[in-house]
Amino acid sequence: MKTAARPSPAGPIALAAALLTALLVLVAPLPASAHDSLIASSPEADSTVDTLPDELTLTFSAKLIDGEGATEVVVTDPSGASATDGAATVDGAIVTQPLVDGGVAGQYHVIWKIVSSDGHPTSGEFDFTVANASTDEPSAAPTASPTTEPDDATATTSPSTAAPSPDETAPSGEDSSATTWIWILSIAGVLVAAAVAVLAFALKGRGSGSEDAADGDSDESTER
Repeated sequence: MKTAARPSPAGPIALAAALLTALLVLVAPLPASAHDSLIASSPEADSTVDTLPDELTLTFSAKLIDGEGATEVVVTDPSGASATDGAATVDGAIVTQPLVDGGVAGQYHVIWKIVSSDGHPTSGEFDFTVANASTDEPSAAPTASPTTEPDDATATTSPSTAAPSPDETAPSGEDSSATTWIWILSIAGVLVAAAVAVLAFALKGRGSGSEDAADGDSDESTER
């Protein structure tokens, strides 16, 4: 008597494991591809501009995560010196980096680092070229230096005109104080002289009164 062979349960399990593995292989790269990417910049990568602009702007594919140290932009000039002026700012998906004034001509290198909307850091770099150096700013320096010379001249003349005024006013103050003391001493002298005269007159009157009394006593004694 023949018996029918039963199917082994290992077949469906192996099939399910294979499907799960394929799903993981297909889904795993998705988070990496979701990182925000740079879609535009000004100046553009590998472009040539007339002079160095006031700022560099980077536009990304989604709103970035902003925070301390999350966004960094480094721009160097042809000599390798920094061409940035302050920290970069983030507004949604746009990063703005101020640049220095008076940039030199040559190739500039940009390195950027941001935090994507999915929380993963992303970085990149590119170059752009400046055709002409910015010479407008240095030309203002020579015009500023002559303006300081008239200020020095006026400063030297102002003390010379102001110096005689204290010398002229000093004698008048001394004369007025001396005159005041002369008047005070004169009035005091007059008062002292008047007091002496009044005292002398009083003493003279008292002396004449005592002599009259003595004469009256002598006359009475002779009559007796």
